Amino acid sequence: MRPDPTQLIEAFRRAGQGQVFAFYDRLSPGAKARLVEEAAEIDLAEVDRLVRTLVAAGGPQPLDLKGLSPAPYERLPGRGGDSAQWAAAAAAGEAALRAGRVAAFTVAGGQGTRLGFDGPKGTFPVTPVRHRPLFQVFSEKLIAAERRYGRALHWFIMTSHQNHAATEGFFEDNGHFGLDRSRVHFFRQGRMPAVDFTGRILLDGQGSLALSPDGHGGSLRAMARSGGLDLMASEGIDTLSYFQVDNPLVRCVDPAFIGWHLLRGSEMSSKTIPKAYPEEKLGHFCLRRGRLEVIEYSDLPMDLQREKDPSSGALRYEAGSIAIHVIDREFIRRMARGAGELPFHRADKKVSTVDAAGCEVRPEKANGVKFELFVFDALPSARNPVVIETARADDFSPVKNAEGVDSPASCRADQLRQYARWLKSAGASLPTDSTGLPDFALEVSPLFGYDEGSFRESWSRLKPPPALAEGLVLENSGK
Repeated sequence: MRPDPTQLIEAFRRAGQGQVFAFYDRLSPGAKARLVEEAAEIDLAEVDRLVRTLVAAGGPQPLDLKGLSPAPYERLPGRGGDSAQWAAAAAAGEAALRAGRVAAFTVAGGQGTRLGFDGPKGTFPVTPVRHRPLFQVFSEKLIAAERRYGRALHWFIMTSHQNHAATEGFFEDNGHFGLDRSRVHFFRQGRMPAVDFTGRILLDGQGSLALSPDGHGGSLRAMARSGGLDLMASEGIDTLSYFQVDNPLVRCVDPAFIGWHLLRGSEMSSKTIPKAYPEEKLGHFCLRRGRLEVIEYSDLPMDLQREKDPSSGALRYEAGSIAIHVIDREFIRRMARGAGELPFHRADKKVSTVDAAGCEVRPEKANGVKFELFVFDALPSARNPVVIETARADDFSPVKNAEGVDSPASCRADQLRQYARWLKSAGASLPTDSTGLPDFALEVSPLFGYDEGSFRESWSRLKPPPALAEGLVLENSGK
């Protein structure tokens, strides 16, 4: 139902936010309609609460870290983990996948701007030989899982207002990469208005609000608003495998991870990797006040990040968060309804806006506050949260920066190392350097092998195996 402009304008005036419509009478009919539509997204009571608690309070307060300790986690076999427990978890996860209880959930609202790429980040070409986009990598992994477990998978993809149309169009243009289009569901992330330091909502232009995505934590309430939870319930799906779009190594549906989650009766579970060095920009799994939390690297003092375990010599706070979770459907519903509501975080930013005369202002320093939700903040509200270890080489090589760490070049190298490791485990001879990087580029489609075990199965069926050479691509046909 279309919002009534007169009632909406009056509601903003009563809330002390009448400046949002200061230029309304100057706008064309179409611009008026767009401004009304944007304003109707805003929960004025929520904005008022955030202004009182996060803006008027003078900025974010330091975390109380008294009694903080590293969180325990389930170690991998070979690093102290119990092989029998991991095998039981894998069996439980496989049974859930065969029963159709699992769906994939990808947060894909970002653009490729930091990569120098014009388009949704999920359309960025990431593989070493075929230059396949991130979305295709995930699609092929899901198709491989469907074939292995005999059940079609639903895939929920959260976009943003900025890239929603382009993302849907990309899947249409590529035939949904072989997936059943009725099982690929797109929905938009929520947005929040930026405010100035007095709490007044900022305008981006005379007829538009300064709106920005509400953070990856907004994925939970966006999923609920989209109707996705009800669809899941009708399909018998109770478990979501959550990951972010910038990480092509991620195992989209990992049976062992799903099994740990289910066997422990967890509402939200997480994967961790040991931090490579103290300054690595990963959050830390910790216990605070007896509850599992992720403490951001910017909030944990560097002396704690550098602290060593006296017995092992490893970092004491070594368990890094990599934004891979398994989440219970009804836990998402409960969080979205406000029970154990996620806290908003304040971020002071430079926000382009207009002044009282309607003239454009491009600030040279922070002039406003944006509000974000973080998905890991749901962990303290979850029943029986579980953290399991994963190998960095198996699950984590994000594409975030144009150069250096977490760049397309580093991700390409990590993919090549993974393929080389799989080939060697299958008995192939492949020259590599001291880091495991092969001498030439090759590629393994997830349809041929999506992990070491499935790769060995496919490789063993090749009679004779192909000669390894520059540009070799192993696809489903084995060619």
